[in-house]
Amino acid sequence: MEAVVIGVVIVIAVLALVGALSVRLVQQYQRGIVFRFGRVLQPVREPGLRLIVPIADRMVRVSMQTTVIGVPPQGAITRDNVTLTVDAVVYYRVVDPVKALVNVRDYPAAVLQVAQTALRSVIGKADLDTLLGDRERINTELKAVIDAPTEKPWGLLIERVEVKDVALPEGMKRSMSRQAEAERERRARVIAADGEYQASRRLADASRAMAATPGAYQLRLLQTVVDVAAEKNSTLVMPFPVELLRFFDKFTRGAEPLAAQPPATERAAPAPAAAPGDGHRRPAA
Repeated sequence: MEAVVIGVVIVIAVLALVGALSVRLVQQYQRGIVFRFGRVLQPVREPGLRLIVPIADRMVRVSMQTTVIGVPPQGAITRDNVTLTVDAVVYYRVVDPVKALVNVRDYPAAVLQVAQTALRSVIGKADLDTLLGDRERINTELKAVIDAPTEKPWGLLIERVEVKDVALPEGMKRSMSRQAEAERERRARVIAADGEYQASRRLADASRAMAATPGAYQLRLLQTVVDVAAEKNSTLVMPFPVELLRFFDKFTRGAEPLAAQPPATERAAPAPAAAPGDGHRRPAA
């Protein structure tokens, strides 16, 4: 009886061991790849409890989550011969776990190496202005360059690539700062000149309107007096009408010819007297 009990216990232990070796748990974000004597078995194991043959089978779990890797700063020279340092970040995930395991060894390290090479290549084809002002284009080109050798051969999908930072030399930073300052100064001068031009046009229109209506000068003078008096100053400045100056100017010009003419007594001088012995007599007074 004891031998039977011992045999049953041994059988149960063996079954438990076999069951422990046969059962595998695949998480929701994973896929299981089963190798039987080194060969891949299809299909790929989905999430849940999965059974394999002990000793003959070996299961490898592959994560299907999106993985983020940072590309270390890479020194590169742009198309316009500017030396700079650029770093980036790559988002990728596995779409074919069989290819990711069979076709490439340590695919995260392989993606990192491809990203470094692609970053230097793309930066070398772009100029500095494009790199600083059109990041979307650079990111798209990086994604295409990295995705080409990794999607079909390795079963990886590059979801997104972004340039994180562009480190410029100090001399280039100072040059760009001076350029930006000069550009802003140019815009300020153009805006000020345009404002003066528009103001002159408005003033010319206003002067023509006031010239057509003489009473407008008096109204403008009264408005100026009101504006000055509103400041509560002890001194009141009265504008002097230009028309009054023109009146005095015309009066002065008219008086100058009169002053230049000689008096009437000087114009009617008496005739010279006749000499003695002259045959003519002096007329009586």
